[in-house]
Amino acid sequence: MRLMAVMESQRLAAERHFYLTDDLQALVPFSHLDFAGPAGVEAGVIDPRLQDNKTDFQKQNVRDFLLTDTYLLRGWVTPSAWVDLEAKEPIPDTIVPFLKLSYRGGPDSRLAAALGRLPSASIKLFLKVNGREAGGLISVPYDEASDRYEIELWGDCGKDLQAVFGAGSPRGLEALKRGELIVRPDLIQGVQSDFDREGKDGVDIRGVSHDCAMHPLNPLKIEVAWADESGQVWDSNDGANYRYEFNMLLRGWDAHLKAGQSSNPHGGVGVLHYRNLLSNYFGFAGSGELGRDIEPWQFDASGNKAAGPRREPFFSVDYADLHILKNNCGIGLHRHRDNQEIFFLLQGQAIMASGDWYQFPDRERCFELRTLRAGHFAMVKPGGLHGIMNVTDSDIHLLMFGGYD
Repeated sequence: MRLMAVMESQRLAAERHFYLTDDLQALVPFSHLDFAGPAGVEAGVIDPRLQDNKTDFQKQNVRDFLLTDTYLLRGWVTPSAWVDLEAKEPIPDTIVPFLKLSYRGGPDSRLAAALGRLPSASIKLFLKVNGREAGGLISVPYDEASDRYEIELWGDCGKDLQAVFGAGSPRGLEALKRGELIVRPDLIQGVQSDFDREGKDGVDIRGVSHDCAMHPLNPLKIEVAWADESGQVWDSNDGANYRYEFNMLLRGWDAHLKAGQSSNPHGGVGVLHYRNLLSNYFGFAGSGELGRDIEPWQFDASGNKAAGPRREPFFSVDYADLHILKNNCGIGLHRHRDNQEIFFLLQGQAIMASGDWYQFPDRERCFELRTLRAGHFAMVKPGGLHGIMNVTDSDIHLLMFGGYD
């Protein structure tokens, strides 16, 4: 519920109708987690290496967390329909990605502490997106309504946003004038039509517009550091910069490895349309998505431990459950020591949360939030934080399956 409140409190630079809101994805970085241990007599065992009791799936619930100063949001955006004055018909919009970065205002941010005072009306941002540097510091204005410094970077939609917003979008026009909204196609690449189904039979989607900031499969890597207006005082993670990654493993009808058609499938009749979602076969044999690395203190699929680290290239299933979640029902944020699990939404719409419970060398710990629609699933690796929330008025039907516990 706290994460839902964080996500809902974020302001977009332009009016809401410019955004495909069901496709918004948030990264909420955190610096500290408090856990409640497994159930029963071992509830106080917080060290995952010692959680050998399988009666509660070696589960730990998130009791509390401490957020950092930064918040990130990405999604698809499009100007409202533009009218061709000669043809008197609307010209279809180009739908492009956007990326929003937000930094805490007030005296409790790390930048304010380093300055010994409140930052000024704007701060500076060092930014890399998928390894591409912005080519200079970006000025980020303060937004009094959110008490945060915020910048929204759009891809190139091929339209004059000054004219689009001037025709009836006072909020977007103001954001454009203040520098809160900027167009940076050098950093925010790709268009939604790159992933249209037509003409892509047998194509590995990982290679299609691979640098798109809203690629359905490939992670988006972002490197960030914040500075005062002069560029002299920094919140830069002690010089290492902050590294974030949108990387939830989500698949479905519009997020697949490969699609195509098969006539007379397996000696049958008619034409089958397929989507490869996860695979160890043929061109995907080295993807590793279905496998997991096993630490010495973890159980393998056969319930054994070994002296050194191992690799299992497969996904083992020990259970498959159906769930119905009512309105305002949610599966709380938690993690399993060994378990690999899939949340497959059969009916309805829900918010899926995932994240890293420990610090990786190449990325900060974050909660990642996305919308799951019917036909979508999210796959959670061992130890990964995860939870799901039904914020709609209708029941959602959820298939869950996994193994190793």
